[in-house]
Amino acid sequence: MLHELRIYRCLPGRLPALLNRFQNSTLPIWQRHGIRQAGFWTTVIGESNLDLHYLLAWESLAERETKWNAFQADPEWIAKRAESEKDGPILANVSSAILQPTAFSSVK
Repeated sequence: MLHELRIYRCLPGRLPALLNRFQNSTLPIWQRHGIRQAGFWTTVIGESNLDLHYLLAWESLAERETKWNAFQADPEWIAKRAESEKDGPILANVSSAILQPTAFSSVK
């Protein structure tokens, strides 16, 4: 099992729009594509309270490539993303890392 850590840094004042997009648009589309989320977090104390951190669970890099590419090309996602940005862009930047558990990790 691999996990993908994604960190979205929002433009000032746009985190609520991102959270709304995930809750009401992205998650149902992910479910249709078989994309499994392992959790979402916002920052209470830390570098920036403009960030959304989340983890996705993948069986393999091949699964990630297939499912993520299908999601990105999904016409409903493209429309919902554009609709969510009608008042302007939401994200300043996105970072992503693929994580592999260590032998002593409680998560396998």
